[in-house]
Amino acid sequence: MQIKGLQKLTLIDYPDKVAATIFVSGCNFKCSYCHNPELVTASKEKKTREYKENEILDFLKERVGFLDGVCITGGEPTLNKNLPEFIKKIRKMKYNVKLDTNGTNPNMLEKLVKEKLVDYIAMDIKAPLDKYKEIIKSEVDIDNIKKSIEIVKKMKNHEFRTTVVQGLLNKEDITKIAYLIKGANAFYLQQFKPLNCLDKSFDKKEPYPKEEIEKIRDSIKKLFDVCEIRS
Repeated sequence: MQIKGLQKLTLIDYPDKVAATIFVSGCNFKCSYCHNPELVTASKEKKTREYKENEILDFLKERVGFLDGVCITGGEPTLNKNLPEFIKKIRKMKYNVKLDTNGTNPNMLEKLVKEKLVDYIAMDIKAPLDKYKEIIKSEVDIDNIKKSIEIVKKMKNHEFRTTVVQGLLNKEDITKIAYLIKGANAFYLQQFKPLNCLDKSFDKKEPYPKEEIEKIRDSIKKLFDVCEIRS
């Protein structure tokens, strides 16, 4: 497992927890607007620091009693077959664990949930099902996305989120997504940030106007306990 980043303290990545965030390299999506391009592939062409597993675990041992949780994000963490064993080592320190995922590996999600290795799952919904391939610039098994949605919805603590990019997703698209995950605990519309995108042309794109994204939120918020905008 290639770990390419460690945020030692975050108050926003894990709801109601003081946490650290681990960034894992490698992703099976190539979303143009991705703002972590260095994590999209496991290529070693770029001279980015790689953390050893023991280095991360030693840091977490030092923070026991101060941190409440650990977020594991990417890239796409579930691509790593040794993810369960890594989480088990974190769990031994009594940390709560939050996982960020794109939902392409429902078998891994099911294993993590069954073995009670995760306390919170956040799943990105990239597009309505009929536009997935267009948005992620990769092949995708839509059945796996649907399976993962059902697994996540059964979790006590979960959320779904969609990055809203002008020109890629319109109000109709977001409404389709909302009904796809209807009844979920929380759905967050993430405002696109034109910075350090995988496709550099997206660095010049304008985000949705605040008023417009608020109108979209207001039209779907009845479907969820929580429906908010993240900037």
